[in-house]
Order: sequence, then C-alpha cells, then structure tokens
Amino acid sequence: MISPRAAAAAAMNRANRTKRTAPTARPTRTDIAWSEPFCSEGANCFRLGRGADGRAHIGTTGSAAYVSDSVDALRALISAVKAGAADHLLA
Repeated sequence: MISPRAAAAAAMNRANRTKRTAPTARPTRTDIAWSEPFCSEGANCFRLGRGADGRAHIGTTGSAAYVSDSVDALRALISAVKAGAADHLLA
C-alpha cells in the first residue's frame, strides 16, 4: 500500500512532467450579450455575459479573452470571491 505522502509526491512529479503551454485567446464571439462593465478600485473592470447557448462568460474590459462555464459555476465562483475565499490571491 502506498502512503499518502508518496502518492502526493508521485502526482506532483507527473504534473511537473506535463508540458504546459500558454492558453490561447478564444475568438471573439458575437452571440454573447455583455452587461455594462463593473469597475472596482483602480482599473479592475470586469464584464459578465451570457451566450445564446445559455453559458455564462466573464472577462476583462479591453481584452477579447474570457472564461466560459455554466451559470451555476460562475455564480459559485463569484459567491466565493465575495465571501473572501480568494483574498489570499490578492496579497
């Protein structure tokens, strides 16, 4: 039987061997109905949208790149951020 520590080390070794490539920007979709951008302090502006296929999209203003997922998944992400679950990323 393999110990949890050995299993974690093996998983990390596999992840380190995996070739990583930069994500490519998706082509601009014209079927997304974007809301007005939400800008917080500074120049952090985000836009939310919904596609004709019912998927939710979130992106930054000034960029054609965006993230797509189900409405429920993005709702959970936004709720977690508002609850402070991502504060460690801001330090």
